[in-house]
Amino acid sequence: MTDDWRNRSLKDLYRLTGQIFSQLPALARLWGGAYRALSFDTVPFTPMRKPLTEARFALVTTGGVHRRDQPPFDMVDPRGDPTYRRIPADTPVADLTITHDYYDHTDAERDLNILFPLALMRSLAQHGIIGGVADCYSFMGHIEPPHLETLLRQTAPAVASFLKQEQVDAVLLTPA
Repeated sequence: MTDDWRNRSLKDLYRLTGQIFSQLPALARLWGGAYRALSFDTVPFTPMRKPLTEARFALVTTGGVHRRDQPPFDMVDPRGDPTYRRIPADTPVADLTITHDYYDHTDAERDLNILFPLALMRSLAQHGIIGGVADCYSFMGHIEPPHLETLLRQTAPAVASFLKQEQVDAVLLTPA
């Protein structure tokens, strides 16, 4: 059995599992209850230091959203893709797409604001409800070892550094 065959089989299994879970939500909840999520001793929480009307926001999603002119997320590796895509805040929503085989994104393709509310955030900024919108970041939410270490030690800290450099006050995280 070759690695390529193994990877394709695992990818097909994940895709089939996603389809089954979308049809049988009770089964998805049962599986999710057995999933061992990462846990940490501390929660990196920082209280808001300014009113929302002055706060600069960024979106971060795990839904595999990216600009059509950016490379899609790797759907060949069944263990996921630990990279990210930077999405400028002024990107037209029509220029965005989703590359992620492990969840049903039919509704998000009809209205991307369900998953990645960039248009909504820009509207909030235009109306003075929030101070502004910074560049946003997208990840693929299906990450398994060995890529999990890359995500935790390299990719996520790099994005956190960009958010800090861009003087982002708050992040809206949208999971897929």
